[in-house]
Amino acid sequence: MDERDRVILDMLTKDARTPFTEIAKVLGISETAVRKRVKSLEERGVLKKYTIEADPGKLGYNLVSITGVDTVPEKIFDVATKLKEFEFVRSLYLTSGDHMIMAEVWARDGEDLADIISNKIGRLEGVTKVCPAIILEKLK
Repeated sequence: MDERDRVILDMLTKDARTPFTEIAKVLGISETAVRKRVKSLEERGVLKKYTIEADPGKLGYNLVSITGVDTVPEKIFDVATKLKEFEFVRSLYLTSGDHMIMAEVWARDGEDLADIISNKIGRLEGVTKVCPAIILEKLK
């Protein structure tokens, strides 16, 4: 991966809909060269997918939390599999550090979040601790 590939990745990360013609102008190369580079990045697994970022508040989700979930060791994968099925879990990670699993949870309000934490996540077999941290503002 060279500097041109890094510029392409940076531009597409900021806006996945950036036209290849615009990237080509920034790099001083042809649009065809950009297409070839993007295809190569995709084939090598560097570029895995193109996506959007939705505003949870505009969709009625007024609370977003990064929620740590701890489990008994033998149930971590079972719990992770069940968490993936919940619509309110928007991102899910196995982690090292303070918690075994981290989930981005979208909730409509405090009552909804409390229900999710206590009655949905907290009652999964093998869960020992649920620690939500409400996001006040996304900075980056």
